[in-house]
Amino acid sequence: MKKLLYSAFAYMVIGVLSGLFYREFTKGKDFTGFTQLAVVHTHLLTLGFIVLLIVLVLEKVFALSGSRLFSWFFWTYNAGLVLTAAIMVVHGILQVDGATDVSAAIPGIAGLGHILLSVGMVLLFLALRTRLFGTAVTHDADTQAALAG
Repeated sequence: MKKLLYSAFAYMVIGVLSGLFYREFTKGKDFTGFTQLAVVHTHLLTLGFIVLLIVLVLEKVFALSGSRLFSWFFWTYNAGLVLTAAIMVVHGILQVDGATDVSAAIPGIAGLGHILLSVGMVLLFLALRTRLFGTAVTHDADTQAALAG
């Protein structure tokens, strides 16, 4: 539960700081117009802070970490979010600096980040299912003993 709490807090801090960076960077470069930097903070606050707070509540109620799938969810989802936010920052900085022709790798990496986020969400629902319906995909000793008879 601590890693969920600390992760949610970290995303909240980074999300707020990314909004500050967007405002100051575009103002410093005298940039007007749309840039990916404008939505980095909302992605981090929503997908990081709010989603992980909801997962924290689910963990408290259903002991999600009792499922082996929970660890897979946690690391896959966080890798996807960090990758997505990082590439958005890179793309946003390039936009502000006036780059008109960005590498095709940027949308490809962003797509990979979104795929990891999606896989993470599927793993979250599978972990939730194992805790709700008691399938044997758990590492919790009490649950395994109860299922064994």
